[in-house]
This record gives sequence, C-alpha cells and structure tokens, in this order.
Amino acid sequence: MKISIITATYNSAKTLSDTLDSILCQTHQDYEVIIQDGLSTDATLDIAHSYEQRFGGRLRIFSEKDNGLYDAMNRGISHATGDVVGILNSDDFYADDHVLEWINEAFEQNDIDCTYADLVYVNHDDTSQVVRRWKGSQYSPGGFVRGWHPAHPTFYVKCECLSKYGAFDTSFAVSADFELMLRLIEKHKIRNCYQPHCLVVMREGGESNGKLSNIIRGNKNIMRAFRKNGIKVSILYPVKRLLPKIAERIRNIKFKR
Repeated sequence: MKISIITATYNSAKTLSDTLDSILCQTHQDYEVIIQDGLSTDATLDIAHSYEQRFGGRLRIFSEKDNGLYDAMNRGISHATGDVVGILNSDDFYADDHVLEWINEAFEQNDIDCTYADLVYVNHDDTSQVVRRWKGSQYSPGGFVRGWHPAHPTFYVKCECLSKYGAFDTSFAVSADFELMLRLIEKHKIRNCYQPHCLVVMREGGESNGKLSNIIRGNKNIMRAFRKNGIKVSILYPVKRLLPKIAERIRNIKFKR
C-alpha cells in the first residue's frame, strides 16, 4: 500500500531536516513525500532539494503562493498518488522507525477507511522534554459530541474518501483539521480504527495550540463545524474538550518534579 505524506512548509529551515530524516528511517518503503512550500524566503527549499537524491524519486517539491496552511495541505493532497494520505507537519517528526509499517498494517488487517493513534507534544526547542501526551481511543458513535476526536497529525485516510467527501474546508482557519475528521467520521461514518502506538512527536506552537487567541478562535470554529455538519452539541463542548488537555498538562508538570 502506497502512503502519501504531505508536508506543508514556510520558512521551515530550522526543523525540516528532523521531519525528513524521520521519514527516511521508516521500515515501510512504499511511500511518497510531497513538500508543498509557500514561497519560503529562508533555506527551506535548499534543504528540501538536498534530500531529493536520498529519497530516490519519492520526494516531490512544489513551491507557490498559497492562502494559508490548510490551502497548502489541499494543494499537496491534489498531487498525491498514494492509496492513503496523511499530514506530517514541517516541525514534527515520526516517533518510531515503524510508523508507516503500523499504518500499512492497520489498513491491510482491517476493513477501514482511516486510522489514528497516539501523539506526544514536546518543547519546541528541546524535543526530549515532553509537555503533554495525547492518548487516543477507539471511536464510538457520538464520540465527537462527547469531546472525543483523533489527534490529526496521526490521522491517515484513504484518498478515495477525500475525493468523495472533500478535503480541508479552508474557511475554518485553525480548525479545518477538526472539521475534516468530524465530517468524515461522525457525519459520513467512514470505517475507522485506533491503533495503540505513538506515531508523531509534535513541537508545541502549532496553528491551533500555540497561542491563546488561536485556541479561542479554534473553539469558535469547532462549534461552527458542528453546525455546518448538522450535528447538535452542547454550548459547554469547548470546556469538555479543554479540560482533559489541562489535566494532562498538570500531570506532566507533576511528573517533571
């Protein structure tokens, strides 16, 4: 099974090598990497091109003006030729050399359309310092309404599902990833499974979790995502969603002490 990995970049020179090195270490070799660059002004493209030979034709690079992160991801997806597609952000990296192997096994051993797993957040400058762990679980009907949703960086879905139901809705700004998974899993009931592996190491400071203003805007967009997809949800939903994250952060602080 061919896996398409989409990496959107913009002035990502400081972290891109970690991302690409983690892909090169993968035991599953049937993949392609699509770098969708937004006209970076630093050394991002030089670094990306320096990896082309090491990927042996499995790395393709596009650089053009885009309308933000999710538009860049959609552009990358439009170039995908794999059976399954996932996003690996340019400041994230795979947690293990077997990540793509686990993803491949999940699809080959189960009758599914998508899979998702665990995630770990680390300090942006010191990736050995764990800030928070995202422990996932298997979806059950109504899960999104109860505050459940997958960690998007671990979400891999069949390309045919995106062709049928659409990719990222860019009007949702920092929450288009949530809206996509809500639409696919909760609304359209695509077949899915959770796998108990940590797939991705994510540096803190992403679009949806880096700033308080983005967190507030993200939760407003999430409520709009429910309305768009015709799913009723309590006005207290943002609290349900944030409390587990706050509790996990407190546990990690205690653990460090």
